[in-house]
Amino acid sequence: MTEQTVVPDTSAVEGKPDAAVVRDALGVGVAVGLSGFAFGVTSAGSGLTLLQTCALSLLVFTGASQFALVGALAAGGNPLTAAAGAFFLGVRNAFYGLRLSQLLALPRAVRPFAAQWVIDETTAVALAQPTRRSVRIGFTVTGLTLYVLWNLTTLLGALGAEAIGDTDAWGLDAAGPAVFLALLAPMLKTTTERAVAALAVLLGLGLLPVLPAGVPVLVAALAAPAVLWAEGRRRPSPRHGKDDDPRDRAQDIAQSPAEGSAREGER
Repeated sequence: MTEQTVVPDTSAVEGKPDAAVVRDALGVGVAVGLSGFAFGVTSAGSGLTLLQTCALSLLVFTGASQFALVGALAAGGNPLTAAAGAFFLGVRNAFYGLRLSQLLALPRAVRPFAAQWVIDETTAVALAQPTRRSVRIGFTVTGLTLYVLWNLTTLLGALGAEAIGDTDAWGLDAAGPAVFLALLAPMLKTTTERAVAALAVLLGLGLLPVLPAGVPVLVAALAAPAVLWAEGRRRPSPRHGKDDDPRDRAQDIAQSPAEGSAREGER
């Protein structure tokens, strides 16, 4: 008989208590979910109907893309350009999904439903967990809380848009993006990440007065490859040793016979 090694399950010891994971996830879900009210008001104020506004939150469910879309439409942008900007902002969720699929390891039947909840907030909460169990709890609680609250507050915001009046005067159109920036800021830990964020802001705001609505968002997406290219150019190449320099190698070859003869003479 072969001896089997039993590996003890230390996830309960190393991971967070379930209650702590749920508390953190609920905090993120509630904080961000309430900003759906600002989206509902902004969307209705930009001319979208109640049905269109609610459909965006139900089906798209990625706040940055939703705000980009209605913002571009409100500024008089072309619908195709507005949709393109929203699409490219939402592409990042596909990359989140690649990482989360490894951490969650969900059954195939569940993955299409879980994909709807792959957004910035659920990804941030999931990646902060040390064990698979806590990853699943954090992802599920954040996704469920945020999805329900976001859609509910979107409906309330769209219904109350007429009562509020001018949304720009209240500044509600900036409430949603401000929430996302507040969540993003702590995640910018390296110099490269801060440089990408700063350049994207400069491109987006600087080109806003001169380009059609929606286009500055597309141009701002070039910040990441631009910074990475500049960093690659600035990074010094590895220092070559003496043996790597062709002139030094030629000099060594020329001197080697003489050195060999001297050693032979000493012997």
